[in-house]
Amino acid sequence: MNKRVEIVVKILAVAGLLYLFLVSISLMGAAFKGFGKGFAENLIQTTSNPFVGLFIGILATSLVQSSSTTTSVVVGIVGAGGLTVGNAIPIIMGANIGTTVTNTLVSLGHVSRRDEFRRAISAATVHDFFNLICVAVLFPIELATGYLQKSATYMSTVFTGVGGFKLTSPIKLATKPTVELIQRAALFVSGAKLAAYIIMTVLSLVLLFLALYFIVKVMKSLVVNRAEIVLDNVISKRPVLGLFAGLAFTIIVQSSSITTSLLIPLVAAGILTVEAAFPITIGANIGTTTTAILASFATGNPAAIIIAFAHFLFNLTGTVCIYPIKFCRMIPIYLAKAFGDLAAEKRRYAAFYVVGVFFLVPTLLIIISKLF
Repeated sequence: MNKRVEIVVKILAVAGLLYLFLVSISLMGAAFKGFGKGFAENLIQTTSNPFVGLFIGILATSLVQSSSTTTSVVVGIVGAGGLTVGNAIPIIMGANIGTTVTNTLVSLGHVSRRDEFRRAISAATVHDFFNLICVAVLFPIELATGYLQKSATYMSTVFTGVGGFKLTSPIKLATKPTVELIQRAALFVSGAKLAAYIIMTVLSLVLLFLALYFIVKVMKSLVVNRAEIVLDNVISKRPVLGLFAGLAFTIIVQSSSITTSLLIPLVAAGILTVEAAFPITIGANIGTTTTAILASFATGNPAAIIIAFAHFLFNLTGTVCIYPIKFCRMIPIYLAKAFGDLAAEKRRYAAFYVVGVFFLVPTLLIIISKLF
């Protein structure tokens, strides 16, 4: 085969595999929402305790795999008077941790290939550790001072009356017809919603594993040498560019989960390092909040605007406090790499980590708080 034709075929293959990968993530999200949205809504309405609210935010968002869904539910409950803004903010902080479950699940797609998995789980958990550190620093500050609530309330008064709009994600537009087709087919075959959601979950995992395996294989042969040079010269030496790239891309696709999940196969293939992926990840963290702010302006609901700004300020403050200081910046990277080494040697630890951090620990703490 002619060299140019071979390159074109590989590029088309990567494009097709990326589409399949994005469909698998969207399908998994749709299945999880089907399983957990009603439960998540009921869960959010059950607390006035900020500590419990934090863990409810983690669990509810892990169940629906979308911080946007959790935020929307919280806004609705606050708007209806079922929750105060002060009690809603810890839930939003928890949602920031819970939303990272998607890219951590994506990294498990590399579990059968040890070196790939080491890099993939490190790239996924650097996001987790960054958000956990942000919560550990800002949660007690918020409890003591109400910094986020006061700042977000002030900003909402300045911006109330400003027209807003809701962006449409091109990726969601592209994947939605396929996801809906699969959803209808699963419902037709099973005849029951619960069974359909189970079929969708299994199918999404199969598609995810297949797509990741072939994406890494094709990309290694296609671009690894050239991409390594470009990324080393651009992102590694100018990490602020990576931060703004993550911010801009996330505003366009309206999902930090998509941005961070797309980084996983790049790091797994050795095209990106964890250090280079980190600024893109925290840029995505900020970017995911800007679309919510624009949408909140359109609602004209003061509670929606306050919560959107609180989410934005939380991510921005965490970035400003941690990223510019080298010692602080290296903590989540060091923890992620250490966990990557551990998980690559004993891969069951990765499964324990996902179940424990995102589901088991929050559930147990919520139950204990209710009992006592």
